[in-house]
Amino acid sequence: MNTLKKIKILFFVIVISSFYASCKKEVAPEAKPLEISVVKVLQQDVRLESEFTGQTFGQSDIEINPRVDGVIESLNFKEGGFVTKGQLLYTIDPLPLQEKVNQSEANLAEMQARLAKTKSDYDMMVPLAKMNAVSQRELIAAKSAYNAATASIKAANANLANSRIELGYSRIVAPISGLIGISKVRVGDYVRPGAASVLNTVSDLGDVRVRFTMSEQEYLRIFREISKKDSSLKGAGKAISLVLSDGSIYSETGKISFADRQIDPTTGAVTLEAAFANPDQLIRPGQYVKVLVVTDVRKNALVIPQRSVIEMQGIFQVYVLDNSNKVEMKMVQIGSSYKDSYIVTEGLTANDKVALGGTSLLKSGSVITPKIKEWTPGNADN
Repeated sequence: MNTLKKIKILFFVIVISSFYASCKKEVAPEAKPLEISVVKVLQQDVRLESEFTGQTFGQSDIEINPRVDGVIESLNFKEGGFVTKGQLLYTIDPLPLQEKVNQSEANLAEMQARLAKTKSDYDMMVPLAKMNAVSQRELIAAKSAYNAATASIKAANANLANSRIELGYSRIVAPISGLIGISKVRVGDYVRPGAASVLNTVSDLGDVRVRFTMSEQEYLRIFREISKKDSSLKGAGKAISLVLSDGSIYSETGKISFADRQIDPTTGAVTLEAAFANPDQLIRPGQYVKVLVVTDVRKNALVIPQRSVIEMQGIFQVYVLDNSNKVEMKMVQIGSSYKDSYIVTEGLTANDKVALGGTSLLKSGSVITPKIKEWTPGNADN
């Protein structure tokens, strides 16, 4: 019985111990501070760019028009290929034009024969008139016939020269070296002169032109700023950037060539043109691009990444880190955007540290483990 009693007591102790252990609350481990990326507020000169929509043109875009009527007989180039100045592009059926040349030559020969006869008659009349063998009226008539034949020769020569020029127009050559487009006519099509009769276009793409418009107010502001002595915008027109349709920045910078002589009264805008080098012929006429022009320079501006700013109902706030690694939310005044950053006009000082955020766990008063991140405007997300 003693043994059984001992077993019962041991079992009771084990059960009670297990129950006590299961009822004991577990102590949660202490939470580690959040690791948050932190950047310094930068202070630097900022060149603000305005964006305009522009269209590209070749350095020269020359339309090819027929100068005589006729049927297209041949195309002598590869569409979309490179052509050289003077290269034969189109031929127009020359037979009708050659017939005009033949008629003009025949007419000239007839006029030359008439001239020879009238000259002979006049030369014969002169001595006879001195001897009073013929009247003065007959002498004057012979001289008039001779003068008329001389004038007819000049007219026949001019008509022949014009016919030969028209015959030359049956061969249409490239006016410049460059890329030629898709032909608007085919062999067998009938063409005639006129501004609407465009056969093709040749573009010189060594350089390209970009035309864009600027509002009258912006133009006046920039003009007045550049006119100031020691203006920070001087030379800004020599560093124009292009953004292509895929969002990429064109590798070459351009410069403004000219501004139109007038403000367009229908749009209230002025047209400007910028020139860009095009060594790889990446830019083609007709592309729509974004033109970036420096229109303002801010000295010693405070700049922070856009990622660090929290906006709510027009109020802008950032988390500022203090020396004890605690973050406090602070209201700031935001100015112009600059690349992927903002210019701060009020609320921060140079070298303040702001949290990039990106997590809903970050609260005002939180102690964090800061991860200092080097950044420059345009690379804040790297």
